[in-house]
Amino acid sequence: MSTTDRKIRLGIQLQPQHADYRQIRDAVLRAEDSGVDIVFNWDHFFPLNGDPDGKHYECWTMLGAWAEQTERVEIGALVTGGGYRNPDLLADMARTVDNISDGRLILGIGGGWFEKDYDQYGYEFGTPGTRLNLLGEYLPRIAARLDVLNPPPVRPIPVLIGGGGERKTLRYVARHASIWHAFGDLSVMQRKSAILTEHCASIGRDPAEIEHSTSAPRGGTGAGDQLVDAGVTLFTIGVSGPDYDLSAVAQWVAWRDARNSDRG
Repeated sequence: MSTTDRKIRLGIQLQPQHADYRQIRDAVLRAEDSGVDIVFNWDHFFPLNGDPDGKHYECWTMLGAWAEQTERVEIGALVTGGGYRNPDLLADMARTVDNISDGRLILGIGGGWFEKDYDQYGYEFGTPGTRLNLLGEYLPRIAARLDVLNPPPVRPIPVLIGGGGERKTLRYVARHASIWHAFGDLSVMQRKSAILTEHCASIGRDPAEIEHSTSAPRGGTGAGDQLVDAGVTLFTIGVSGPDYDLSAVAQWVAWRDARNSDRG
């Protein structure tokens, strides 16, 4: 599938901070009703902004609840911290949530970066290099475990890898990912996309197999048009508790539908 054939998709990241769970539950249902394609949370143990000791919930137990609460949207973490869990256990968790959701899970994973998560929960923080090395060790173990679980996942679970590291992360994306999520403006995404294409060529993989993903740009849908022209087809809007304001979503849904209609 070429980037010009791939449909544009829209996600919402409901950041599980500063809210009671009833507010998160309500936001999940509103997000699905809004017409988005994917609802993500994130895998942290503490808020990333606002009160650092504010309310916060764990990612994967929440995804199990979302699997029951939703009917249509895909769900996943943007992204799981690669160093937090044994990779075989993570594969089993993912398989279980995929079955609960009837095949709607995306397994998002990255190297991890927020030191407080590691220190407060007893994980070794290490360095960016050691965390990425660990991710590189874990990805094939996750795939191997998914292959032997009984019952298996409902579908081959799409793996989303988050990050833009050019020597390690993008090489992992080329080998293991269905979706690549990165942050950056148009020039950054263009440069890193070209490097990803080089890594794909080195292993004989068609780079068009990998969906390119980023945050919905603050510049609005006009900036989104430029990123689409650069090959990005998945855009995610981040919203935080307690109110989970989805007022920006309608504009992006209308833009997505119009762009997809143009693509035929």
